[in-house]
Amino acid sequence: MSSWVCSYVTRNVATSDHPPQHPFSLSQHFGSPASFRRASVKLPLTSTPKFRPLKLQKFQSLSSTHEGEEDSESVVQTLKIPDEWLLPSKAIEESEWLRVTLHKWLDDEYCPEPTNVEISNVAAKSLYTSLLEKETDMGTILLKMAQDLTSISYQESFHGAFTSANAAINLIVERLES
Repeated sequence: MSSWVCSYVTRNVATSDHPPQHPFSLSQHFGSPASFRRASVKLPLTSTPKFRPLKLQKFQSLSSTHEGEEDSESVVQTLKIPDEWLLPSKAIEESEWLRVTLHKWLDDEYCPEPTNVEISNVAAKSLYTSLLEKETDMGTILLKMAQDLTSISYQESFHGAFTSANAAINLIVERLES
């Protein structure tokens, strides 16, 4: 049950002085008319959140601008696809791996449904075309994949284009790190 339903049920309690006569009749069970007692609630329900002071730190760059020189402005490492994945035979292999792995992940993470097959097929095709276009930046591949995945109807699904694209990219990153 959602938290709203739980809180609504606990605040609104039906009461009656009449004994129940029929288990399925509200008017007979609660008497006519049933009366509702509303519990008082004091706001705010939670105390003021306490946040630790934020301390900004400079991180060493993982890329360099000149040989031996660190770029102090760069904080995030750019995720790139290895150049060998750009070969057509390797692009087919990696996109097929993504199709199978993403389909299994979606079935395990949510529930098996026909949309998962379609999602994994579109994501694999998107990765394949990105690799053939010599795209190595994971951010660009992610955005293109999310755009391609918007062509699918998610009306009867537990997820959407962006969650599916993020899941696909996470699986690719895990593959690269292993």
